[in-house]
Amino acid sequence: MPDLATPLAAWYRDNARDLPWRRPGFGAWGVLVSEFMLQQTPVNRVVPHLERWLTRWPTPAALAADAPAEAVRQWANLGYPRRALWLHRAAVEIRDRHGGVVPLDVDQLLALTGIGDYTARAVAVFAYGDRHPVVDTNTRRVLARAVDGRSQPGPPSRHDLTAMEALLPDDIRAAAVVNAAAMELGATVCVARVPRCEACPVAAQCAWRAAGYPDTGDTRRRQARYEGSDRQARGAVLKTLRDAAAHAVPLTEVVPDWPDAGQRDRAIDSLIADGLAEASDGLLRLPG
Repeated sequence: MPDLATPLAAWYRDNARDLPWRRPGFGAWGVLVSEFMLQQTPVNRVVPHLERWLTRWPTPAALAADAPAEAVRQWANLGYPRRALWLHRAAVEIRDRHGGVVPLDVDQLLALTGIGDYTARAVAVFAYGDRHPVVDTNTRRVLARAVDGRSQPGPPSRHDLTAMEALLPDDIRAAAVVNAAAMELGATVCVARVPRCEACPVAAQCAWRAAGYPDTGDTRRRQARYEGSDRQARGAVLKTLRDAAAHAVPLTEVVPDWPDAGQRDRAIDSLIADGLAEASDGLLRLPG
């Protein structure tokens, strides 16, 4: 395998974006919150929400002491609001199981609500400096092109972790930099639609470039259209509940003008099933 680590690290030192979670002393709780928010949400939308969140709840214990409804309300329009509930539950677990300190151990992180393999490794590496391969969507695209010569990555697999592990230097700090650099390259240069290969620090080592940029197909799952979807209906119902001054809304007044009443009712039912809303006595409210 070509040496990608050295040029990646050098490029990252000069080109990394100034993001809150990359600043010295940011802390494990901040890294954990940022990783929750960054799941399927662009960086530019996350940063202001993250700053407001950490101002309000600077520790896991602070969030755990507040109601789940407040976490959902503070989540606002970030999307996929179950993440707010999962983050609240994880904060309670951190308080109760780990004395209010975000754990370092990957297995202990995986045992927290809402944390999968990527998030656990990201916290261990970027908050605590441990050595693990960390692979997100952007990293997978860099690996697919530079290492495997494919135009787009396939479905996530253990192969991605193995390939990233092979790139990491033995030095712990250097390995963390290379993990971050691969993500940054995929996010800013080796992008999905029109990669900026002329600005790529590993262009000389890239297997896809060497093969003449073949179109090897794209098996990524396409996200369903948002406009008119059940997701949009759920978002409209949640916005009504977040904005309610009395914190409860008569069911008859929950987006009554939604063009598809059946879809609205499905949205309400699904939010209740997901624990994002509670209904009683003809009223709908955020979870207590």
